[in-house]
Amino acid sequence: MPESSEQVSAAQHVESFDAIVIGAGVSGLYALYRLRELGLKVRCLEDGAGVGGTWYWNRYPGCRFDSESETYGYSFSKELLQEWDWKEHYSGQPENERYLNYVADKFDLRREIQFNSHVTSATYDKRAKRWDVELENGQQFRTQFLVAAVGILSARYIPPFEGIDSFEGESYHTSRWPKERVDFTGKRVGVIGTGATAVQMIPIIAKEVGHLTVFQRTPNYCAPLRNSLVSDETQRRFKETYSEIHKRIRETSGGFIHDFDRRRAMDLPREERLKVYEELWRAPGFKKWLGNFRDIMTDRVANEDFAEFVRNKIRARVKDPVVAEKLVPKNHPFGSKRIPLETEYYEAYNRPNVLLVDINETAIERITPRGIKTSDKEYEFDVIIYATGFDAITGSMTRIDIRGEAGQSIKNHWEGGMRTYLQMQTAGFPNLFIATNTAFCNYTVCAESIVEWITDCIRYMRERDYASIVATGEAEQAWVDHTNEVGSKTFLSASNGWFVGGNIPGKARAILMYANPAPAFRAKCAEVASKGYEGFVLE
Repeated sequence: MPESSEQVSAAQHVESFDAIVIGAGVSGLYALYRLRELGLKVRCLEDGAGVGGTWYWNRYPGCRFDSESETYGYSFSKELLQEWDWKEHYSGQPENERYLNYVADKFDLRREIQFNSHVTSATYDKRAKRWDVELENGQQFRTQFLVAAVGILSARYIPPFEGIDSFEGESYHTSRWPKERVDFTGKRVGVIGTGATAVQMIPIIAKEVGHLTVFQRTPNYCAPLRNSLVSDETQRRFKETYSEIHKRIRETSGGFIHDFDRRRAMDLPREERLKVYEELWRAPGFKKWLGNFRDIMTDRVANEDFAEFVRNKIRARVKDPVVAEKLVPKNHPFGSKRIPLETEYYEAYNRPNVLLVDINETAIERITPRGIKTSDKEYEFDVIIYATGFDAITGSMTRIDIRGEAGQSIKNHWEGGMRTYLQMQTAGFPNLFIATNTAFCNYTVCAESIVEWITDCIRYMRERDYASIVATGEAEQAWVDHTNEVGSKTFLSASNGWFVGGNIPGKARAILMYANPAPAFRAKCAEVASKGYEGFVLE
């Protein structure tokens, strides 16, 4: 049967590429840079109207790095390192977005980026060994390699509250914050959630609103950020020692400048332990977590010892003892969730215009036209902010209809939890690379090593005329078993947080982060490559 004019027209509009990158965030920009260096014809498809990924979408008040700025920037270009000046030790969203725009402009990456392009499906054509990619607007592409740089915290989640569309005031999710400033002056504001996002935002808007009501499900072990401006002298030191800084963060367990204390916590007398704890607490950043005694992540007695130290720090900062106890975490170990870093978070609850509502005591029943109805009462608001987090790690993949060589969707393949080999490929989905950092380490450092492994693999294939690569089912299962075994030796599985998918109702509970030290992860990836990509089938 001859093709219709519509079919011919559609076929003429399918653009072909050697590689397509989904996402123009930290990983996507570097993947685009590396793939172009290989001489490939590349297109980057970005949902947003600008580059930056998480730093484009998350514009809420107080949004910033929780990694040290000098460790978060790219390390691949010495010239870039010398040109860019970080203004703060823990940089805020506006500067982070400017940085990634600077990177895109410096390396002329925009000419290969197509913005406002929401990918809805990707289907593998086994015969042609190509991926067919389609956008929400119907635009189609064909590519040999598909690199999903979709981020681990990009699939926003809002609980399906009854009546959510009935609210007559303003409502926002923190990950889709407007570019224009939101004016809270004198307004009645409700915030649902007390995760890392809310912890950054609440102290800032509390000073502006007429009244703020915070609805909390699970309190967190929040630790002081202790941010400050970067002095000229410190800036010079960064630039003079970047090689040493990057060497260190590639050697530490978590890919940060911090590394665990090798001693066992309980081997020290109590007074000496408390002295160490106090020193850690005075330090900025994640040192309270990643520079602590190593066994706080594996030994319950050691963990509880430090957890109680943190609880007492929280109690000391909140004037009302009833409110303080609501803010003290008691149902999960310290470090089983990513530790939110804060500035004046607990002091916000000392303000007369801030109210904390524990939804374990009085559950949210529905959203009403006027506000939020709990089992106890109705709260009236002008603004509702959903700081309700993300369908982390897997959600940004499974929300795209990705279908492999047998027609199976990745959503079904991952129904019982994320299934990959080396966190970067999944069996049955040839030439699909996952360029997101699911290793337990500093994002940019690990993102660079992951992107470099992927692009080195593509170079290897093209030099040897291979058309496709796919992980074997056996290699995938062995990696899943290994990931679960490693994770089970830590406290990552001991909470209901996003590390295990516990924040999403109905999502299979599984360890989603690779918990082995970052150097061990990179060594394993290098070993697989050195053995001709052992565990993969190349054709």
